[in-house]
Amino acid sequence: MEYIVGFSLAIVFCAAAAALGMDRERVFYPAVAIAVTSYYLAFTVSDGRGEVWLSELAIAAVFIGAAVLGFKREPWIALLALGGHGVMDAFHHLLVHNQGVPAAWPGFCGTFDVTAAVAAAGFMTLRARRA
Repeated sequence: MEYIVGFSLAIVFCAAAAALGMDRERVFYPAVAIAVTSYYLAFTVSDGRGEVWLSELAIAAVFIGAAVLGFKREPWIALLALGGHGVMDAFHHLLVHNQGVPAAWPGFCGTFDVTAAVAAAGFMTLRARRA
């Protein structure tokens, strides 16, 4: 179920952002990538262990850094960060044992992130071809 919801929400989210013109702003997808990355940091509150916070912070720094680089230099890097975060979701449990992460989260977030990155790439490509 989490995969269906993640996929559906990403499609609706990206289509709505494109239809409303929100994704034309250079900051839009980098901000999305930073937002989805931050959830694991929020889950450390439930876990409560400092070493988990530091591990999650290190992982988040990679994706947030890529999102910022995408904003500053090349928007495609932000989409790679978003999609890469989705791939990382599949392996997150091997990297960090964050007990605050809901059981369905990796499947939902991974599906959302990868689907959103692919959909956004499609919308960006269509817009570039029309220009």
